[in-house]
Amino acid sequence: MQIFARAVAAVEPRTVISRAFEGPAASAEALRQQLGASRRVHLLAAGKAAIGMAMAAYERIGPKLTDVLVIAPATAENVFSPAPKEFRIVRAAHPNSDGSSEIAARCALDFVAKAQHDELILFLLSGGASALMAMPGRGLTLSDKVDVTSALMNAGCSITELNTVRRHLSAIKGGRLLQASQAAFLSLILSDVPGNDLATIGSGPTVADSTTYSDAVAILKSRRVWGRAPKAVRDYLERGVAGELDETVKPGDPALARARHFIVGDNLTAVEAACQAAAELGYNVVHAGNLTGDANDSGAALGRFLCQLEANRTCAIAGGETSVKVKANGKGGRSQQAALAASLELARLGAHRRIAALFAGTDGIDGPTDAAGAIVTPTTVARGAEAGLDARSVLERTDCYNFFRALGDLVIIGPTGTNVADIFVGLVNH
Repeated sequence: MQIFARAVAAVEPRTVISRAFEGPAASAEALRQQLGASRRVHLLAAGKAAIGMAMAAYERIGPKLTDVLVIAPATAENVFSPAPKEFRIVRAAHPNSDGSSEIAARCALDFVAKAQHDELILFLLSGGASALMAMPGRGLTLSDKVDVTSALMNAGCSITELNTVRRHLSAIKGGRLLQASQAAFLSLILSDVPGNDLATIGSGPTVADSTTYSDAVAILKSRRVWGRAPKAVRDYLERGVAGELDETVKPGDPALARARHFIVGDNLTAVEAACQAAAELGYNVVHAGNLTGDANDSGAALGRFLCQLEANRTCAIAGGETSVKVKANGKGGRSQQAALAASLELARLGAHRRIAALFAGTDGIDGPTDAAGAIVTPTTVARGAEAGLDARSVLERTDCYNFFRALGDLVIIGPTGTNVADIFVGLVNH
């Protein structure tokens, strides 16, 4: 837990914004240039880290700051006491969008439309913005978008696939927020996407999108969601494929010349901090690859990896994001699912070993639960059996939350106000 806490602290919003403004990164020079050249500055923040990022930037911009719009989850902590007079805070739903998300998207579009060509929009973007700003394309309803998004998430699709579809059902994503304004954009981005693909983070509201309506259709069909999608969605996407609808902003579009983007923190930032914390605690640190693909497969692989480590006092660390195919009415999230999958391997291969592993989301929220993740050891499966719970059956039902709650092994820390995907920490003593 100490190691995980250090990982989260390294991507705390105030920390990353401070580095962006005052550190040696390229963003600091770009900020000085554009703040100096712009007549006025408009501050827009959206995502799970929006509140903290906005406050840190507000303290540094100076007298040119004109107005501030913050779009944050309804559950996010309010760090303003009281809120500065320039701030307008709009609360929206996450992970499943609702009417508040549509209101937030409209507020963002109206906000950037006010800015003039000689002004700057400082855009602070973090994970969760896709759900928080949800404006369906013309002729679609928000319910249509939510139904498709939920079906894709339950089908275990990746964040890249999910946001490809989102962009092509949206009036704000895929560069359309940029199109709604004449002003220059400078984006400081706290990335929750492995690889930091700008078009995927927040579904790329100010960047080019190389995917197409055809790609969105292919994803829905490959994930077997097409036939279950609302007819309005199928018709909309087919019109897009036929060229009857405007595509998202593509590379080479003149509007892109007004936008600059800087990653100020990501999963690697958190992983490096975890490694440093483990080393300071006297562990031999090894990298355990990446959290990626199916949660069951990734968790099992990491469980086997831990059992193969022979050195005394070793810490294995990994970061990234997996996916889960939800079955029945199971409750849990990808970190809990990966943890339980790992526990089966720990029980099989390391029954008498001294091993402990943590899988958790840096946002403090794993799926639609109040837990960030879970901790497992080689005794987890046996302890579950003593409580009348069969770990393998639970894994198949994707009902890990109730399993770990019964054992008292959930990691519950509350929303952290940041988000750079997930962290794995495994400890081994020979």
